Amino acid sequence: MTETMADLSEATPGSKSQQAYQAVKARIVEGTYTPGYRLVLGAIAKDLGFSVVPVREAIRRLEAEGLVTFERNVGATVAGIDPTEYLYTMQTLSIVEGAATALSAPLIDGQSIARARAVNQEMRECLEHFDPVRFTQLNQDFHSVLFEYCPNPHILDLVHRGWNRLAALRSSTFRFVPGRARDSVEEHENLLHLIETGADADDIEKAARRHRTATLDAYLAQTN
Repeated sequence: MTETMADLSEATPGSKSQQAYQAVKARIVEGTYTPGYRLVLGAIAKDLGFSVVPVREAIRRLEAEGLVTFERNVGATVAGIDPTEYLYTMQTLSIVEGAATALSAPLIDGQSIARARAVNQEMRECLEHFDPVRFTQLNQDFHSVLFEYCPNPHILDLVHRGWNRLAALRSSTFRFVPGRARDSVEEHENLLHLIETGADADDIEKAARRHRTATLDAYLAQTN
């Protein structure tokens, strides 16, 4: 298949198209561009200091990822969050991440435990002046320490897919249920304790799954 100039631009690290893509995606994920926000190419291009062409290419990529939709007589707008897709993603992630964490546990050394605990402390400090986007990133950093040692590459791939899907949904759950954040930090400490003390793999998996589903339940209770 012959590559178009747009394809080549999208694949080139540091290209204006790539920079525009990263900038617009970041604003969507962080909530600067909210669902339904109209993406005016000229205004975005002016803001970024680019021509319209790389911005248009970036918007096309974001449309392919489901972050942007095109509406007749409206143009490009930020896509809404699909609650059903969020539900399915969280349910699946609770299963595969729980398994990955349990399989990782025997391979997690003291240095990694200390690193995870340091991240959790940052999350605790973040509660004082709550920033849901920052908290969500720290949350991913914490869990990455716990599941990245998983020796099963297929399960690990499913976990990464789940986290990527959450990012595509722009879902900072803690934005909607900030009270859940404090409980989450305490549950993290419990997970670390289980791993440190060599708890049974089944107990670790169940704790990891309960931790994930508790966040989902809090979100569903709030939205309902």
